[in-house]
Amino acid sequence: MLLLCNYYVTYKCNAFCEFCHFSNHEIFRHTKNASLEDFKSNVSQLADLGVKFIDLTGGEPLLNKDIAEMAKFARGLNMQTSITSNGLLYHKFAEKLAGNVNLLHFSLDSPDEEEHNKIRNVDCYKSVFKSLTIAKSLGEYPDILFTVTNETYKKLPRMHEIALRYDLVLLVNPVFSYFGNPGLNEEAVDYIDEFCDGKIDVYLNKGFMKLRRDGGNDINNPSCKAVSRVIVISPENEIILPCYHFANDKIPIDRPIKEIRQSEKFKFFLENEGRFDFCQGCTVNCYFEPSFAFPTNLYAISSLTSKFKYSYNKLIKQKIKRIKQISK
Repeated sequence: MLLLCNYYVTYKCNAFCEFCHFSNHEIFRHTKNASLEDFKSNVSQLADLGVKFIDLTGGEPLLNKDIAEMAKFARGLNMQTSITSNGLLYHKFAEKLAGNVNLLHFSLDSPDEEEHNKIRNVDCYKSVFKSLTIAKSLGEYPDILFTVTNETYKKLPRMHEIALRYDLVLLVNPVFSYFGNPGLNEEAVDYIDEFCDGKIDVYLNKGFMKLRRDGGNDINNPSCKAVSRVIVISPENEIILPCYHFANDKIPIDRPIKEIRQSEKFKFFLENEGRFDFCQGCTVNCYFEPSFAFPTNLYAISSLTSKFKYSYNKLIKQKIKRIKQISK
């Protein structure tokens, strides 16, 4: 069942994060942004195919000038939308994005300004807090996304304090190993698990942590559903297979997506989902979130409590706060 679209609206970025390959601007300098025309055509087809969630991602997604219209269009098709931003450009799009992004995340990598800016290699610490303030003034409840590394995991208590101060959810995103980037060590995993346990306003997918402890995806008994439940679309209007992080092949969207998904090439990747040699040990969060959508294995079952907590915060608690704001 196809659930999620990771739509790369751009590969360009205005930061140089040390844990992200998009920081190599030279590689992506001449890539184009996704066009609004292609986006509307593709997303309309995806809605017909049953996609319920779309992540407008990058790069820095707000570098695509059509980002607000893209989010609005997807919401018009009853899709749940998400955007993660470093905050540098949010003030330019805030009013147009308001009400059209279900899950709005601002990345904060440290409670310390100097460390955050060093990790990002650009001065954007103040932009995050400016964005949080603007978003809340518009009735939005963004999340603070903390990508935790071996160097920053002990900053979790102070990051939680910031989230409490802004009355927001702290999303704990354990860094994963890809493009030569190291994953978390065992000490960090233990600390993160212990700190986040039982905190209603902190989201950490317990299924992810169990997967890491077990050594990641096992190609002999794969947990990954990156092909069957996720579709990845590039700014160049291609379907990337089997996923973005281990892109092995691309199919141009030059015919209906439904037809592409019935092609022999697509079926090959579907049949080998999670079974390629490069899939061994994978812990890339982007694909295991939808992979754990249904309680069909221990990882999915482990993630249920985390998902219920987050759903309570987003669908009930924050909605009540919005209603109270409006009634004042």
